[in-house]
Amino acid sequence: MVDLKELHKQFVLAHLGEGEVAVDFTMGNGNDTLFLSRTVGEQGRVYAFDIQEEALKSTRDRLTAENAPENYTLICASHHRVREFVREPIKAGMFNLGYLPGSGRKGVTTLRQTTMAAVEAAIEMLLPDGVLIVAIYPGHEEGELEGEMLREYFSTLSRYQICPSLFRILNSPTSPYFFLVEKSAKAPMPTLSTE
Repeated sequence: MVDLKELHKQFVLAHLGEGEVAVDFTMGNGNDTLFLSRTVGEQGRVYAFDIQEEALKSTRDRLTAENAPENYTLICASHHRVREFVREPIKAGMFNLGYLPGSGRKGVTTLRQTTMAAVEAAIEMLLPDGVLIVAIYPGHEEGELEGEMLREYFSTLSRYQICPSLFRILNSPTSPYFFLVEKSAKAPMPTLSTE
């Protein structure tokens, strides 16, 4: 059976290497932060975002327990504010939309407005041959709507610069699925604000 989380990693590893910069846009319990930290190594940099202090604590504990390289910055802020904190182009970004697993607070979820702003910023900040993974959880209403919104948005992007793909289990409509967003190696370098 297909393991979607393993597919996420395979796609990221095809683009991201040691010494590069990555962003975990939805820190959660730190699984993706740990994966990105190990992938970019001591010379790389990982920025991770979440709006809940509980997520920062859980992630910090995980990174410490797993002896992750000290190459990460954990940020208690919404992912749509990424440009305020990350002042360099990125090679990879990961989104796991929805709510914090294990928190018991399913009402605190990512929202379409901030998710769209974060995804747009991520694409603009992405280096040529960069990659984004955007995992969607359609089992709750906001998750389903986020997925529809992003599918429509990705379908409008220039295929000469961005290649968005959708990976979904067809006979399980409420199961998680994800978008793979790859930037062409021939795309122009991103221009980042120096403010």
